[in-house]
Parts: sequence; structure tokens; C-alpha cells
Amino acid sequence: MKVGVLALQGAFREHQKMLAGCGVESVQVRKPEQLEGISALIIPGGESTTMGKLLNDYRLFEPIRKMGRAGLPIFGTCAGLIMLAGEIYGSVQPRLGLMDMTVARNAFGRQVDSFETELEIPVLGPQPFRAVFIRAPYIMSAGSSVEVLAGFGGKIVLARQDKLLAAAFHPELTGDLRLHRYFLERCVHLGC
Repeated sequence: MKVGVLALQGAFREHQKMLAGCGVESVQVRKPEQLEGISALIIPGGESTTMGKLLNDYRLFEPIRKMGRAGLPIFGTCAGLIMLAGEIYGSVQPRLGLMDMTVARNAFGRQVDSFETELEIPVLGPQPFRAVFIRAPYIMSAGSSVEVLAGFGGKIVLARQDKLLAAAFHPELTGDLRLHRYFLERCVHLGC
């Protein structure tokens, strides 16, 4: 099994380290042919407008959307969450539109407003999860097929829809493997 990590911008190497910590092989994805043979995909953080442009420039947008609609497990973090959204509040920027949710960009403030906090994520067990929020979005509303997994300050920050997982924060910056393991076990159905 091999997990692709979109490597156009963001902390893609950190995601690869987390996957290695879970005992899973990964490959950096920059071209459509690098999507071949992957069992799942991680879309890391970055700047969502730029990411949408790069996905189009590198001819990755439609192949990823098609694979996601066909059931490819995808984990989006921060800007990756925005890319998975069906709707982006106040924006018509390109998005994959795979999850039934509306998101707000930069909803917790600018770069200087970045913060870390302990999140209660019941599906990961009783120990809080250290979450790193950097110019983070949040989920404003979610359809009935979306399972809300965590919130912060009354805002949805972690959700799953079948094989799609979206986090408003950066789990790859913590060293805590639990959320990556959850994605592999619950979305990819890999026992690790």
C-alpha cells in the first residue's frame, strides 16, 4: 500500500514522516502519473487559492476530483480541508467539492493569530490532541452525511464523510500519530 502526499506546497514532508511512523510507504505527488497505484491521498496545508491554481497548472485537479468521487480516501489538512469543501464562504476559487460542507477561509485570523490548543477528539481516545492552527479555516456547516469529530470555540474543526477526512489544523506538526492512524484505519481500512 502506498499513500500519495500532494507535494506542491505546505508541510508535505512532515506528512510523509507521520506516515512512515505508521509504517506506511508514501510518495510525493506533483504530476498526474504519480497518482497511479496510490491507495489514498493527503492534501496538506498551504494557501488554498495558490493550491487550486497549481492543481490546474500541473493537470492534477480533475484526476484527483475523479479519483475522490470514485472512492479514493483523501485526508485534507488546513488548505486541504478547503480544497475538499463543496462550498467556500465568499469565494468562487477552485475546489474539489467532494465533501458536503461549507467552509470559511482564514477564519481564526491572520498568521500572527496562529495558535496551539488541546482538542477533545473522542474517536482518538480520552487523551487530548495537540492541534496547531495556522491561518486556519473552519467548517461553517456540514451536511447529514458528514460526521463532526471535533470542534473548537463552537466551530467545527474536524470532520469525516465516508473515506474523506478534513482537519482545520496541522496534525503533521505535532508528532502525534493518532489522527493519521485514524485516517488509515477508518478511511483507508488499513489495520496498523
